[in-house]
Amino acid sequence: MPAPRFIDIEYCQTDDSLFPVAMAWSLEDGQMKTVVIAPADEWLPEDGDLGDFDLHYLEEQGVPLLELIHELHQDLPDQTVYVDGLDPDEILIDIIFSAMNQEPPFEIAPITELIIGLNSDALEDRRRELLFEDSLEPQLPENGVYALLRMAQEEGLFEED
Repeated sequence: MPAPRFIDIEYCQTDDSLFPVAMAWSLEDGQMKTVVIAPADEWLPEDGDLGDFDLHYLEEQGVPLLELIHELHQDLPDQTVYVDGLDPDEILIDIIFSAMNQEPPFEIAPITELIIGLNSDALEDRRRELLFEDSLEPQLPENGVYALLRMAQEEGLFEED
């Protein structure tokens, strides 16, 4: 049985901007991809203040939007992709695809639509437990996707090879 697909996005939020800086998503086999995102010029605040994020690092190490969108089209076509529901993931996906005048090739749904035996508070508690047990930083998108994959596996939604 293929693994459900998950996505998590780390983002920068200032008084006058909100944009993605890193993203992780899972594939049909349960593997994961993760990227740093090169910001579009129109996303950047006029004062240049990105808080905790280093613009030079994002520009140097980040994947260009066109390349990111191409990867997402290859990896997640016509899929339902689940998110933890804690971040503005749908807005961030729209920001990415609108910058290139495209539509996402997938639908976003909250994890509560996939794991229906637990309410959102119980799901969040379990997600935090998994991150804590493995000493993972919760803000990193790859750790968020890892926790969601583990939760889906615990619920018997896919079998790991």
